Amino acid sequence: MTPQTAPPPAWLSGHAVGPGRPWPMGASLTGDGVNFAVFSANAERIELCLFTHDGRKELCRLPIVEREGDIWHIHVGGLTPGAVYGYRAHGPYAPEQGHRFNPHKLLLDPYARALEGRLKWSDALMGYRIGSPRGDLSYDSRDSAFAVPKAVVVDPSFSWGNDQPPRIPRTDTVIYEAHVKSMTELHPHVDKGLRGTYLGLASDPVIEHLHRLGITAIELLPVHAFVDDRFLVARGLRNHWGYNTLGFFAPEPRYMSKGALWEFQTMVRRFHAAGIEVILDVVYNHSAEGDEWGPTLSFRGLDNASYYRLCDGGRHYVNDTGTGNTLNLTHPMVLRMVMDSLRYWVEEVHVDGFRFDLATVLGREAQGFDPNGGFFDAIRQDPVLSRVKLIAEPWDIGPGGYQLGAYPHPFHEWNDRFRDGVRRFWKGDAGLTPDLSARILGSAERFDHSGRAASSSVNFVTSHDGFTLEDLVSYTVRRNFANGEENRDGHHESHSDNLGVEGPTKDPKVLAARALRKRNLLATLMFSQGVPMLLAGDEIGHSQGGNNNAYAQDNETSWLDWARADRALTDFVARLVALRRALPILRQRRFLHARKRQCDGLPDVIWHHPDGHTPQSGDWHDPAFRCLCVELRMQAEGGDPKPDAVFAVFNTGAAAALRLPGTVPAWELLLDTTRPEFLPDGTASTLREVPAQSVLLFRSLTGTSKGDPP
Repeated sequence: MTPQTAPPPAWLSGHAVGPGRPWPMGASLTGDGVNFAVFSANAERIELCLFTHDGRKELCRLPIVEREGDIWHIHVGGLTPGAVYGYRAHGPYAPEQGHRFNPHKLLLDPYARALEGRLKWSDALMGYRIGSPRGDLSYDSRDSAFAVPKAVVVDPSFSWGNDQPPRIPRTDTVIYEAHVKSMTELHPHVDKGLRGTYLGLASDPVIEHLHRLGITAIELLPVHAFVDDRFLVARGLRNHWGYNTLGFFAPEPRYMSKGALWEFQTMVRRFHAAGIEVILDVVYNHSAEGDEWGPTLSFRGLDNASYYRLCDGGRHYVNDTGTGNTLNLTHPMVLRMVMDSLRYWVEEVHVDGFRFDLATVLGREAQGFDPNGGFFDAIRQDPVLSRVKLIAEPWDIGPGGYQLGAYPHPFHEWNDRFRDGVRRFWKGDAGLTPDLSARILGSAERFDHSGRAASSSVNFVTSHDGFTLEDLVSYTVRRNFANGEENRDGHHESHSDNLGVEGPTKDPKVLAARALRKRNLLATLMFSQGVPMLLAGDEIGHSQGGNNNAYAQDNETSWLDWARADRALTDFVARLVALRRALPILRQRRFLHARKRQCDGLPDVIWHHPDGHTPQSGDWHDPAFRCLCVELRMQAEGGDPKPDAVFAVFNTGAAAALRLPGTVPAWELLLDTTRPEFLPDGTASTLREVPAQSVLLFRSLTGTSKGDPP
């Protein structure tokens, strides 16, 4: 018998199959079974398909006859956690009208909390017949169940004990962007059975390393269940970064050792116990189904016209993401799915925030990007989500896609202007000193509006997308040949500099210059207003061999080589973070605009030439102006500010005479990037020269706050 006509399995007899209820969405335990609720506005009929626990055999198909609005629902008595299921949706196959229903294709529940099995690439996954002269207008009647991951009923309960979110203030946050597998796969002190997993990431050796650095939040590259693209599999590669989401509620199984949700929850609990927040990089802008030539896995088969933004009458997909499709967050049920997903990860898994990939897509309404659009309104009024950290990648490839600075409070934003400006300044490009001054002060020209804080800017020099710090100072051109795209992929302009030799070298002068450049870049990052983000591995000198788009490199290219870690660089990064923590002036909530303080009449910002004079208009436009000095103080927030001050010097030119500001009796030198071994001793500095290619940091010796900086 075929599954369509097979009687219910023996275990199902005697258990009631009832109408159920339209909430909550997905599969939920009821005490005597499982309730299923799934959305489709345009389906004519939907079937619930139950499978054996290994997902290999379809046991039966139960017609879902109850529908409330566009929610189809059914209750199956006797089902328990671990039950495996999928859906089949019947309706018109009319691509020209936006409909691609095909009941021969098993569909993953968009609300699936866990997956059984992996995607097996097969032509049977396609709703159309490959090779047909009618293209995507043709119809494929092969069953896809053998090739599709199935949904698993999950009991999300977990013994959280006294777990509490760290709730690190925005101004105190230091983000560490990491990949679950790359972080631990080669770590010699992580148990071999846990390497590359959630549990391995939260193991003692990793947490100790993050504590040593002073990290307050770990931001994970996508951990929602995702798919390895077919073209990558054909090349023997994998989608290592994970920006190809299949399910927005299920943790990616490849990072599990036991295949259970409790592993992810345990990871979060351990990070919280260590005072470290967990931020997820999430991809709600598109799905793994691609364009009209892609597979039918879930959304396309359930209700293509609702889940996606379509064009040309409905046959083709709007592609503001560059990945083939764009999710339609203007549809209330798609927006609800995203909101339900976000709340699930906060309430059931206890994560502390999200970084939204290509976030402009999420705010694009019919008339274009709208900072007061439906997604932003929904998330800001939500009593759960409005309290967690929200970070936008403020661009996409659609019309008007670059929206840096346009997001509403409380969003942070990735600031690529900081990345490019700081890289170019230290590379030696002329005329970048005015730009650097803006980046040091938190890019106020972009973010200082609508009551936004100076912490709105997430500052970074490197991220997963591009060169690592080591490669930024070792390669002038990218080397992405291993990706199989003839080195055409990745950023074309990285503002990198090999300091005299392309790639690896043993030349001590080149190595010394590279080490100094890295220290200067890192110091600029940590001494600027805003929230600093460090790329995992930069602190140990990790290289990807010049690959600036290692999205498909699930191998030694991406895995951090802890055995070759640069311990001196790690120590230096830890010192920088400790200095930032010890000096609140470097991490203020308010933007600084050279406003005079009532307590002493001094501005909160004073710019200097190294010789002491204040730069005039002509100086700022002088391409020879390559040594920028700045004196910073606290602005009052509810009282008189402390009299402390810091003085920072950023010199990308030759050595120059230095005159310390006379606004305080004495300055103590805290850091000199040309002498990484230097430690402050609490005495007044007599330094009278700025070294070439250096960052210096001083603090006032009068009125200093308690506690010595590291």
